[in-house]
This record gives sequence, C-alpha cells and structure tokens, in this order.
Amino acid sequence: MPKERTKQIPEQLYVNIIKFFLLEITNPDIEAAIRKGLHEKLEADMRRDLYTKYKTAPTKEQQEAARQKYLDCVGMRESFRWS
Repeated sequence: MPKERTKQIPEQLYVNIIKFFLLEITNPDIEAAIRKGLHEKLEADMRRDLYTKYKTAPTKEQQEAARQKYLDCVGMRESFRWS
C-alpha cells in the first residue's frame, strides 16, 4: 500500500477549519475564508502537478503539451510565451 501523501496549508486556514468544525463556530466570514483558502490550495496543487508533468514528460511532444497546459493554468498570455 503506497504511503499517503500529506499537504501543507497556511496556519490561518487550519485555525479557521478548527473553529468551524471542532468548536462549531458558524460565522459566514470563517466559512468564506475556509472556502477561499481551500480553493487557493487546490489551484496551487493543480499548477504544481502540471509543472511536474511538464518537467518529467518522457517525450518532447508530451513535455510541450504539459508546458502549454501549465502556462494556460497560470494565465500567461500567448504573446508573452517563448517558443
């Protein structure tokens, strides 16, 4: 069985999750902060995964396809990209 991967999150997000789930503090601001923080973490994980695929692709074609997906994900304009 493969070892379970771990993820790091900012301390404030961790505190907000504890407040919301363990202390049952139902504040709309805390809930919004949790949603925003988890969304940002998910986006960062997706960008990292695309970058890793770009760097470890076995062929030049797969590497270029992964690079283009990564650049699309980070929002780099076509006109600003190198060939």
